[in-house]
Amino acid sequence: MNQTIYLDNASNTPLLKKISANHIKYFNQLGNPSSNHSLGLIKKFQIEKARSKIARILKIKKDEIIFTASGTEANNLILRSCIKSLNIKCIITSFLEHKSVLETVYDLYKSYNIVVKFVQNNDKGEINLSDLKKKLKEDEMPTLVSLMYVNNEIGNILNIKKVGKLCKKYKNKYFHSDTIQAIGCLKLNIQKFNLHFASFSAHKFYGPQGIGFAFVKKNINIKSFLTGGHQEQNIRAGTENLYGIMVLTKALELFNKDFIKHKTYLKKLKKYCIKELKRNIPDIKYVGMSESLKSSIYTIISIALPKKELLTFKLDMKGIILSQSSACVSTEYSHVIKSLRRKNLIRKKTILRISLGIYNNRDELSKFIKILKHLM
Repeated sequence: MNQTIYLDNASNTPLLKKISANHIKYFNQLGNPSSNHSLGLIKKFQIEKARSKIARILKIKKDEIIFTASGTEANNLILRSCIKSLNIKCIITSFLEHKSVLETVYDLYKSYNIVVKFVQNNDKGEINLSDLKKKLKEDEMPTLVSLMYVNNEIGNILNIKKVGKLCKKYKNKYFHSDTIQAIGCLKLNIQKFNLHFASFSAHKFYGPQGIGFAFVKKNINIKSFLTGGHQEQNIRAGTENLYGIMVLTKALELFNKDFIKHKTYLKKLKKYCIKELKRNIPDIKYVGMSESLKSSIYTIISIALPKKELLTFKLDMKGIILSQSSACVSTEYSHVIKSLRRKNLIRKKTILRISLGIYNNRDELSKFIKILKHLM
């Protein structure tokens, strides 16, 4: 059997090796955090301590953190609660967003007859900020802008500061950003971005699956879209996942401590991968801004190759694990790729997303590119 080379870190990063096995003890710890006996209070204290640690790293207030079961739930919580609690009448988003945003927006459109506006993007996947400004100026109805910070398929980085300033400039405008793909790669300064809401997921920064959190700016009163409990400041009903929260917090602490080292290493790795791909596969094209280390995140390279049937399957059989697009998309061309409108780029092409992680190395990339060249 071939040794596995894992190049799908944008879908799921492995758990940090430094995370102690001692965290397993939280699996069997008795008591419900909402109970008023001693065991419940101990759990509640542990959760609040974790919340404070995360808040210090992200430079936000601890009661602005709402724990969820995933980034998808965080997106749903924010979008659905904004409609119900803030009387939002319009959502401005883009065709580049994750399905957990786009499908939720569509559901809200059908259920509440809200106005939905899509910001234009060019064939490189860059958001047209002039078009956003025009849409924000059109009326004063309560509006939520939802634009992701880092695209999970092509790696494009949104000019989030400019979007935040635009939203702040106009009346009754709220700003939500899906920062799930950004948190493990970029230093986040929530306050400087003028964000009202943001979404996070632990399995993108070497934490466990099944745990995430939402940022909800203080003094914005939204209520849970789930019923059956008053946990998480009455914003997210349901018993908290103590194990997930504790390991999430530890992963974020450890990763943040070595952030510069990881960033420097991964930038060099991406440069090497791009150079070797160009040298070995002359027909390669880059999707979005993924060839750029300035406009694209340093962990994602999206490439278009001459059409090859079952290429990801053939790579898998050789021990190479990567995606054709997002892990949440099963079609040949995802909605993100189609939205780029570069017909000549995707016609008769195979799109691959190479997503790098801190446990990858040059030898692995060399082997991958050698196998890819052979399969072409």
